[in-house]
Amino acid sequence: MDAAHVPVLAQEAVAALAIRSDGVYVDATFGRGGHSRLILGRLGAQGRLVALDRDPDAIRAGEALQDKRLTLVRSAFSRLGGVLGELGVTQVDGILLDIGVSSPQLDDATRGFSFRFDAPLDMRMDPESGMSAADWLASAAEGEISEVIRTYGEERFAKSIARAIVAAREKEAIRSTGQLANLIAAAVKRREPGQHPATRSFQAIRIYLNRELEELSDVLPQCVNALRPGGRLAVISFHSLEDRIVKRFMRDEAMGEQAPARLPIRADMLKPGRLKLIGRAQHASDAEVADNPRARSAVLRVAERAGGLQ
Repeated sequence: MDAAHVPVLAQEAVAALAIRSDGVYVDATFGRGGHSRLILGRLGAQGRLVALDRDPDAIRAGEALQDKRLTLVRSAFSRLGGVLGELGVTQVDGILLDIGVSSPQLDDATRGFSFRFDAPLDMRMDPESGMSAADWLASAAEGEISEVIRTYGEERFAKSIARAIVAAREKEAIRSTGQLANLIAAAVKRREPGQHPATRSFQAIRIYLNRELEELSDVLPQCVNALRPGGRLAVISFHSLEDRIVKRFMRDEAMGEQAPARLPIRADMLKPGRLKLIGRAQHASDAEVADNPRARSAVLRVAERAGGLQ
């Protein structure tokens, strides 16, 4: 277990779950177990924690956490409902999601997530499944590469970067993070102070290959279905596109069914909202950002399951 890794907004997120000592909770993004350890520390002997992660390194690290209250499952969190069903869990008291790549993944050069190391260009959260970044860049059309970098990285120089990648691969396969980072740096004319020119493109390719936004959109309704009335959902995101999905989902679930415009329908004929928003979005403190610059973009949103099951 990587005890040195401390997740962002950890105390705030776990506190937001309002943990009951005998409750059943889900850490849908186990990582290196930072959140899970905090949750287990608040659970009593009768409590239970189900933790998911699709990264085999995370699962191997989690095996060191010997606790009979913990059930660790290797799975993408988009299978949350299925995993709980297989375990015979019908309702839970809280679910925590910490979206995106983890610090251990970024710091492991062999995983190919970061341009800080010259390493094989992989970027898969599950390195045993799907297409690597190197393979995708070798076969994707220029227009597709440009669209991915623009959409998921919000990169204004996406066309120039895609053109440079296609031109370079005709001469030599792009197999390392260093190659890609250098290509992007040459293609980007201007960049924000303090940010590497490849930051947005690496982020975009990673999000696309791992279907991170689709996974998030898939799991959120499953979370609401799994929560008992009064159960809490806490989501930490690091990217504006992720936070937008979470914010809109929670807002829509809190509003409930809306009558069509200009159609007179009684309020009691519409389905009420399934969620109640808890507080405002939280951000990392200045002290946490100083200790961990990655915390700067973190946003925590919390909602509670309302009423009875719909």
